[in-house]
Amino acid sequence: MTRPRISARISAISESATLAVDARAKAMKAAGRPVIGFGAGEPDFPTPDYIVEAAVEASRNPRFHKYTPAGGLPELKQAIADKTLRDSGFQVDASQVLVTNGGKQAVYEAFATLLDPGDEVIVIAPYWTTYPEAIRLAGGVQVDVVTDETTGYLATVEQLEEKLTDRTKVLLFVSPSNPTGAVYTPAQVEEIGRWALDKGLWVVTDEIYEHLVYGDAVFSSIATAVPELRERVVVLNGVAKTYAMTGWRVGWLIGPSDVVKAATNLQSHATSNVANVSQAAALAAVTGDLSAVAQMREAFDRRRQTIVRMLNEIPGVLCPEPLGAFYAYPSVKALLGKELRGRRPQTSAELAELILEEAEVALVPGEAFGTPGYFRLSYALGDDDLAEGVSRVAKLLGEAR
Repeated sequence: MTRPRISARISAISESATLAVDARAKAMKAAGRPVIGFGAGEPDFPTPDYIVEAAVEASRNPRFHKYTPAGGLPELKQAIADKTLRDSGFQVDASQVLVTNGGKQAVYEAFATLLDPGDEVIVIAPYWTTYPEAIRLAGGVQVDVVTDETTGYLATVEQLEEKLTDRTKVLLFVSPSNPTGAVYTPAQVEEIGRWALDKGLWVVTDEIYEHLVYGDAVFSSIATAVPELRERVVVLNGVAKTYAMTGWRVGWLIGPSDVVKAATNLQSHATSNVANVSQAAALAAVTGDLSAVAQMREAFDRRRQTIVRMLNEIPGVLCPEPLGAFYAYPSVKALLGKELRGRRPQTSAELAELILEEAEVALVPGEAFGTPGYFRLSYALGDDDLAEGVSRVAKLLGEAR
């Protein structure tokens, strides 16, 4: 009997679509093509100097040349607890914090710790590409609540209620959202949180974009909005987006002590501690002020307004105003099936491929986020590249007939 070389569990995992698009764009640029990439959710700013200096000093400290506790440096865990109280009003003990290798490990460990095979997770679509894979690896079943541009990609309690079954265990709640930039109002956050509480659900909430909100939008943590959820809420966060530290790989998971202890046990066998130099850098980040993010947010806001205006000027494209994160999520459904450069793309994936080939602009199609017919564009890139990239897309799509 010939057995498969790769396990069914791992074979079912899809490559990260956002990273794949980014890698292809970089490969084409390396080959000499002037590709502009809107794929990766990565600030174009360098990590602030004071954070880098903290890492340099840490690399000289023999303490950090050795293993440290699997769950994170004690001083970093305390600083994360303090930062969480400062920024979202959610008071936790350092023992309720697990420092992880980036936000993705926090996502994986949250679902691995909470789910048994067959447990259902309500996921609001469009969703970030990693969530489904983490749920599937844990044996969970993803149940989608699909939103669209007509509501600004916001889900209602009524929609959530329609998907509730006796197997539902977790609600995944993300605000500000990747990929749409949607931000729920404090009243909406509380309403959804109270619904989850009434139904006896766990809530996993990803708050990594908490500081990136614009205009009149306000970030509201579901853990603070509904304090009674304390024993059934897991908060995911990290330094990547707020401090332009995507490559440093430091995230965290906050939750009830038993959940954090179980997730720490998992991490102790999977990776042990996060790199100590990165943890020292994260400590400098979360204990510092928020002036660096304020400067980045100003630039992102300017780019946000530019990209929304330019996209909505393209016939057949409809882009709601994103109020958070650094993504625009326009609908291109009206362009599908139209003739463009001798082809008739039937899906947003086919249209994205055509745009990459003909306009040398890399976009991530909505298929990656659970809603075909859309594109995600990160506006965390330079102003000139943003304007040039969208102009190329506009010129090409203007030929559609």
